[in-house]
Amino acid sequence: MTATTDGSPGAMEPRAASAAGTSAPIENTETILAGDPVREAAERAAGRSVEYLLEAQDAQGWWKGDLETNVTMDAEDLLLRQFLGIQDERTTRAAGQFIRGEQRADGTWATFFEGPGELSTTIEAYVALRLAGDAPDAPHMALASGWIRAHGGVAASRVFTRIWLALFGWWKWDDLPELPPEMIFLPKWFPLNIYDFGCWARQTIVPLTVVSAKRPVRPAPFALDELHIDPEDPNPAKSPAPLVSWDGAFQHLDRALHIYHRFAPRRLRGTAMNAAARWIIERQENDGCWGGIQPPAVYSVIALHLLGYDMDHPVMRAGLQSLDRFAIWREDGARMIEACQSPVWDTCLATIALADAGLSPDHPALVKAAEWMLAEEIDRPGDWAVRRPQLAPGGWAFEFHNDNYPDIDDTAEVALALRRVRVPDRARLEGAIARGVRWNLGMQSKDGGWGAFDADNTSPFPNRLPFCDFGEVIDPPSADVTGHVVEMLAVEGKAHDPRTRRGVEWLLAEQEATGAWFGRWGVNYIYGTGSVVPALTAAGLPVSHQAIRRAVSWLESVQNDDGGWGEDLRSYKEEAWIGHGASTPSQTAWALLALLSAGERESKAVERGVTWLASTQRPDGAWDEPYFTGTGFPWDFSINYNLYRQVFPLTALGRYIHGEPFAPTRQGS
Repeated sequence: MTATTDGSPGAMEPRAASAAGTSAPIENTETILAGDPVREAAERAAGRSVEYLLEAQDAQGWWKGDLETNVTMDAEDLLLRQFLGIQDERTTRAAGQFIRGEQRADGTWATFFEGPGELSTTIEAYVALRLAGDAPDAPHMALASGWIRAHGGVAASRVFTRIWLALFGWWKWDDLPELPPEMIFLPKWFPLNIYDFGCWARQTIVPLTVVSAKRPVRPAPFALDELHIDPEDPNPAKSPAPLVSWDGAFQHLDRALHIYHRFAPRRLRGTAMNAAARWIIERQENDGCWGGIQPPAVYSVIALHLLGYDMDHPVMRAGLQSLDRFAIWREDGARMIEACQSPVWDTCLATIALADAGLSPDHPALVKAAEWMLAEEIDRPGDWAVRRPQLAPGGWAFEFHNDNYPDIDDTAEVALALRRVRVPDRARLEGAIARGVRWNLGMQSKDGGWGAFDADNTSPFPNRLPFCDFGEVIDPPSADVTGHVVEMLAVEGKAHDPRTRRGVEWLLAEQEATGAWFGRWGVNYIYGTGSVVPALTAAGLPVSHQAIRRAVSWLESVQNDDGGWGEDLRSYKEEAWIGHGASTPSQTAWALLALLSAGERESKAVERGVTWLASTQRPDGAWDEPYFTGTGFPWDFSINYNLYRQVFPLTALGRYIHGEPFAPTRQGS
């Protein structure tokens, strides 16, 4: 067994630091010829990147990049304010400016950079601009409404869009799928109980059951006839699915629930809504938000408002204040809403990048970051305990405040980051890592993989509900999360633990025929492969293993002519896009991380990738990356993590220069 840096058993030993405060090179670096232009370019780029990242650190020790999604966040924020009667001219004007600036030349709004126009997003953006005072006959508005009609009008939009329109009478509640609040009473073993849904869906669905039961309608400030193909028949009848199909069965269930809505016992319904309110309030975080993400917060505020909580109630006041913290005011006066904030995730990735680039383990910036992460450890049970009631708490969440939903991915990466830092209170660090490791092991699903927030969240039923027509609503194991956990366990000296071996076997079984792995939380196969290969080699697979060689061959086959790697979000829907897209810093780095861990440091592919990173860096040490490389829901909800373009290239450059961060090296055969 290997030892930790303080001599205690269990974890791999990180690379030793030199007297100059940088990490000593791995043993074979003396074979590198003096004057190697690629290495010299990598060192210059890494040095500039280190300085840039150090400057970006907050005084408290954390990093956070802007989290860009799409304009539905901004549109729904305006609709919420209209519904609650709390709109103000400054906010409305600033939101309108931002939404207007994101419109494409064809009049639409997309969900990612250079993506195609998307119907529901375009409808919500259009309605928000009407609220901001844009006239329907203005050229940009007429272009948008014409495109909406040409693509099916409101009737073809997703359920969530039509819910927002129903709040103002622009759509009929009877024409929406039913979601009864009585589902809060379903036991956890019963199909479609709330814990069958992923945590993000669960936090949204519970308040929406109240909204669905109340069916509120506020006076509409204008008509929206221009968004229907036929205003006289806005919701034309559709042919039902065959009864013997799953879709047909769930359509019949929805019809039965509509009948139940008309005859639901008032006392039972009232009790259910009160239970939903208690569930919502119990999960409000200290900052007033719910789950650290914007959509559940929005719907929770609406639900509580409908149940009689006035705007001055402490729960409501804190909730509305938390929503204001999602706003980013830009220098030009525009206001963008983040769907979420990612300080823990950004901080652990930045710590890994700086350490792997050669910063001394006791550098003040790393120590400060580690101290901040240690303070963010979660020490109480959350909703995950419904499936794992005997498991002791531990781990980390993604956001500033989200104690109810720590996540497995953050916990793995925080442990990997902390292991790179020498903090004064070593016992505190070792205790936090041990608790995180124990919690992650306890959250392994029965098939051997790991999901993001829950164990065994794999029910086939929630995705079949007519209500759930947007994004993923369950949280099954994924290759990228499982890869990060396996890598962390290997670093902690648990490579031969039976649970780690089950994770390795799960990963090997999930490899695609191409040699790649699917990326659930990043775009896409490049992310999945960049997450899994370092994990497998850390867990002891030799670089000659056929799974590693197939992954290397695939990465080499999809490298762009310019030397970088890129993959468009359309790869989630269209096979032709898999592994293909404009080169980006983050995706190039993911490919390099896989190749470097596979022993390909001297390969032409690595040399070209490192050269691309060095040549595309800005003079200030940063990289530009307008493309979205983060994934919320595959295809349906995409993310541009503004710090990805900084941390991952630096990590790749650091490992190219200094080698893999933990001993023993992963270059065995």
